[in-house]
Amino acid sequence: MRKNLIKEKMSRGECTTNGWCALGSPYAAEIMGHAGFDSVTVDAQHGLFDFGAALPMLQAISATPAVPIARAPWNDAAVIMHLLDAGAYGIICPMINNRAEAERLVAACRYAPAGSRSYGPARAALYAGVDYFAHANDEIVVLAMIETLDGVKNVEDILATPGLDGVYVGPNDLALVLGAKPGSDLTDKRCIDTIDYILTRARAHGKFAGIFCASGQVAAIRRKQGFHLVTLSQESSYIGNTARAHIAAALAEPSAGAMPKPSTGY
Repeated sequence: MRKNLIKEKMSRGECTTNGWCALGSPYAAEIMGHAGFDSVTVDAQHGLFDFGAALPMLQAISATPAVPIARAPWNDAAVIMHLLDAGAYGIICPMINNRAEAERLVAACRYAPAGSRSYGPARAALYAGVDYFAHANDEIVVLAMIETLDGVKNVEDILATPGLDGVYVGPNDLALVLGAKPGSDLTDKRCIDTIDYILTRARAHGKFAGIFCASGQVAAIRRKQGFHLVTLSQESSYIGNTARAHIAAALAEPSAGAMPKPSTGY
């Protein structure tokens, strides 16, 4: 089976970079996969697409050096198994509140006896290799999102769930339940302390810790903190930010000496 390179890297204690796709475009997903990320996530929760678009996005990422992973829309075994059968090498699952929910997530991602995933890897075996079934339980990365008050309160029990590889912080939903605003994960003390607590407990349990970051600059801070996986915003933000930067540059006064000299003849 094709090795899960982000799992290998995180197991060595290294930090991995993760791209994020929400537009539903296979072409955009392919561009992201070739951009240099260690992995690229197909966001089936808040992304503007359904499974019919998620499949070609995973196929596009699979043709690049990046590891294809997916955020499930919910802790729904049928949907999670579908994404895995489509070739996702990792699952990020939102709104995990307690160990029972974490156990349900793990069960959907692992074949028996470690779980209850139904056999039918379909496209996954094309991407991973004919021995997919023999190694999938070891290679697939399973991350539970901690973004609710119950999730924070029960994070020790969640991290103790057999078969769970780690947790992933959703900073914006977490900020909301803490009484803060989205985007205040580096400025509001409640957010700062809670994220530090989640990271500390994950590392104490020997589990991976990932987090969504608003930018590469924020990701650098999270990397230095000790996170194993940092998501660098998403492709829709790159398009908007770059477009605004180019518009501003077009409307600004050119720097001295930048203008071409007038033509003196034909």
